[in-house]
Amino acid sequence: MATELLQIDPPELRFVFEPKKQSSSLVQLGNKTDHYIAFKVKTTSPKKYCVRPNIGIIKPNEKCDFTVTMQAQRDAPPDMQCKDKFLIQSTVAPFGATENDITYNMFAKDSGRLIEEKKLRVVLISPSSSPVLLPVNGDMKHDPSNEIDVQKDRVLSGVENIPPRTISEEVKGLEPIKDTKEDRADEDVVPIQTENVGDMKAAKDDVQLNLDNESEELKSKLGIMDSKLREATVTITKLNEERRRNTEEKDLLKKELELLKREINRKRTQGGFPFLFVCMVALISVAVGYYMHP
Repeated sequence: MATELLQIDPPELRFVFEPKKQSSSLVQLGNKTDHYIAFKVKTTSPKKYCVRPNIGIIKPNEKCDFTVTMQAQRDAPPDMQCKDKFLIQSTVAPFGATENDITYNMFAKDSGRLIEEKKLRVVLISPSSSPVLLPVNGDMKHDPSNEIDVQKDRVLSGVENIPPRTISEEVKGLEPIKDTKEDRADEDVVPIQTENVGDMKAAKDDVQLNLDNESEELKSKLGIMDSKLREATVTITKLNEERRRNTEEKDLLKKELELLKREINRKRTQGGFPFLFVCMVALISVAVGYYMHP
């Protein structure tokens, strides 16, 4: 099996930045193997971005797209430089697997599985209506070729400005990633205090994400228990209804049995000799016996 599981296009996330407007970027993942590949998308700023879908299964030699939406920001960062990063994890999944088969343990590094990780940095670009500026060592420089890239990003994303979503939808499924030495080497130009604040913020986001994940797991378990409780309630209702019907049938059978006994007794009474007739026969018999034996 080849070491590289997924081919990522484009290799970075580009967002057209406009104050107080959302922006989207589309990423395409290509499965280069003959196996089913599971992927998961993480970010250092889960409250700032919304990824749909953030997990998925890619069949052998097929492709899959996911969209990243950057929520509306009031002001642009200094020099249009963004330190946010994304991490795409991928691993081999069982043949025929679906999204429902994806678990947290599939991407655990201590599981002994091959986990491929690729990082994507975030690049902010100006709207196509104004000169496109790119940050180069803190200076803004004009790059005409980026105008084509802006149009391409808009075509791929389909909708540039997406209606706002609820906070729960934005946070769901997004997890922070830790900066490596390689990432910090690219940020040497940032003062040390800023890096420390960023690390503290990332750690805070990590704790918040863990709480969010635990909350989602608890909600999922509560949903399952609630579903089972509803099923049990329905079953009990059915059993009570069957018991009520059985009781009614039993009472009806008792009534029919009583009526049948009465009918039998009535027929027996009508079918025998009248009581008066029997008495007369008895008296005649006594009289005859008396005269025959004085």
